[in-house]
Formats: sequence, C-alpha cells, structure tokens
Amino acid sequence: MKNTIKYYWPTVLWAFFILLLCSIPISIKEGRGIFFTGFDKLVHCGLFFVLSVLYCAGSIRKWHTSSIRIEIAVKNTIVLLSYGAFIEVLQSRVFTWRSGDWNDLLADTIGGCMGIFAVLVTSNAINHTNEKS
Repeated sequence: MKNTIKYYWPTVLWAFFILLLCSIPISIKEGRGIFFTGFDKLVHCGLFFVLSVLYCAGSIRKWHTSSIRIEIAVKNTIVLLSYGAFIEVLQSRVFTWRSGDWNDLLADTIGGCMGIFAVLVTSNAINHTNEKS
C-alpha cells in the first residue's frame, strides 16, 4: 500500500480537497449559480478534470509507461465515476445542507473523461514526437 500511494499522493490530496469543497455549506438560492447558472456544474467538471489528470499521471509513473493503456484508462474512469457517486451520496445523506444531484455526477463524469482523453492525446503526441527524433 505504501509503495502504491507514493505515486498517487497528489491525487489523494486533490480528492480530499474535492471532498472538503463538496461538504462546505453554501447559501445560494435554488436555480442560481454564484456567477451564472450552471457555474456549479462547471466547477465539478473542472475539479474532476484535474483529478483525472493527476490519477493518470500517477498510473503512468506506477506502471513505468509512456502513456496509459486502455485498460488503465477504463479502470481510472470507473474509479473516478465511483468517487463522484460517493460524493453525491454523501451530499444527499450525510451533508444534509447540500443536495446530491445527478447532474453533478454527470459533470464529474464528463470532467473525468475529458482529463483522461487529454492525457491520452498528450502522451501519444509526445511519444509520436519522440519516435521521429
């Protein structure tokens, strides 16, 4: 376990940061965002984008590869989706001042998939450039 966590410590810290943000009570009237309608969904998407990039970077370091393999990408997607669902369940059951929302889970999933896709594209572009050299 200690050997595995050394690759994922930035991911774990970011996951705790997300959990902290999602547990803070906020006082926004229903249907209104902080800056605009849907800002909350954009924040969820961005937080999970960063989480997925950190998680993929940890996977690349752990498995000593230059890119993530498809099975690692699928596993990472399942873990990120599960974490997003866990947070939404906590918001609906434990953090009663917050509300669990399917749209938040959708935004989490989209952000996570965007991050994994960004890592795949970036790592393949770097590998393609290295092959030409």
